[in-house]
Amino acid sequence: MLDPRSLDEQRDAIAESCRKRGVAVDIDGTVAAQRAVAALQTDLNETNRRRNEHQVAGKRKLEPADREAHATEGRRLKDQVASLEERLAVVRASLQERLEAFPNFVHPDAPSGGEADFRELRRVGEPRRFDFAPADHTALGQQLGLVDFESGAKVTGQKFYFLAGEAVILELALQRLALELLLEEGFRIYTTPDLARRRIVDAMAFSPRGPETQIYSIEGTDLDLIGTAEITLGGMYEDAVLEEDELPIKIGGVSHCYRTEAGSAGRESKGLYRVHQFTKVEMFAFTRPEDSEAMHDELLRIEERMFQALGVPYRVIDIAAGDLGAPAYRKFDIEAWLPGRGDGGDWGEVTSTSNCTDFQARRLRTRFRRKGSKKNELVHTLNGTAVAVARALIALIENHQQADGSVVIPEALRPYTGFERIGPR
Repeated sequence: MLDPRSLDEQRDAIAESCRKRGVAVDIDGTVAAQRAVAALQTDLNETNRRRNEHQVAGKRKLEPADREAHATEGRRLKDQVASLEERLAVVRASLQERLEAFPNFVHPDAPSGGEADFRELRRVGEPRRFDFAPADHTALGQQLGLVDFESGAKVTGQKFYFLAGEAVILELALQRLALELLLEEGFRIYTTPDLARRRIVDAMAFSPRGPETQIYSIEGTDLDLIGTAEITLGGMYEDAVLEEDELPIKIGGVSHCYRTEAGSAGRESKGLYRVHQFTKVEMFAFTRPEDSEAMHDELLRIEERMFQALGVPYRVIDIAAGDLGAPAYRKFDIEAWLPGRGDGGDWGEVTSTSNCTDFQARRLRTRFRRKGSKKNELVHTLNGTAVAVARALIALIENHQQADGSVVIPEALRPYTGFERIGPR
């Protein structure tokens, strides 16, 4: 959420940021609501001051003729305070609702445009030249007995699946490799709940409701299934005031992730690429404001380490403003080369990392105190994918398939799998 006090002074910057994102918001109406809140708060403060003075005066001995007038004035001031508080609550709620429609600012270097207008920053590794016709992961998964979509659909529904055989070990191996990497990089690691209270989901700006929602809600509760451990990891520090020397805080979380995938269709929905449930190891960081861009680069570097270890060709892209989620100031994606996609292969997103600046921290009320200062400041929050297992499996299976139908396991995973190859059935 944006600072409501910034609306007046940063109106033009906010308008430009929303224009780049293609988001329509009522800036002037929100500014008016903020001014109304400020005016009512001033009136309430003044009325409370007069009421306090009146109560102090009442402690002195009053003449009988003055007591009734004093009591009448006391009741009037009490009613006035109650009326102002009620009006202020209504106007504040209206302001809050308006503010929740505002996305974060956009980094000045983020490309303009929509989904197709990203900027490619670099490529690492060359797409493999096969001397046979490569299969996609759905065919390989069926041939090798690794994925059972039919049982998933029967037991739960479309876009659910069973992993089987070596794929189960491979999923655990991917998690273990990611966690070892995070420990080496100084992260504290957790397994997190798969559910979060709605106020936490809302604070992390992951809760659009309606037909395009990505959130599953638990009927009769205030709980949602999480779409990412970013939600639970960020929520751990709700209402926290940290000391400057505690920062940065770097934490990693293993969780299941649940997404409705509303509105998703086409080739990207095939197989494991867009599913309703998957396992992910997520990175999350809290930093001082001046350190968040460097931390963003660090999270991206760790993501690249993971896919370099897996021997998968990839490219890094800078996401365009119109394709950013509401909390993200800037986002980098890693897209892996997927030989089985389309005719002759194509790129597909496997990780993302976002700098959300103070957008989530303001909603979470997560602050820090600098050395020698009594003033609390908002931290900056960042997130990144260490590994999203379903998509990593696609990249591994398709890139490391062999002419005989087997799949070679990258050396980095072998200590955790206990096997070097998944052989043809």
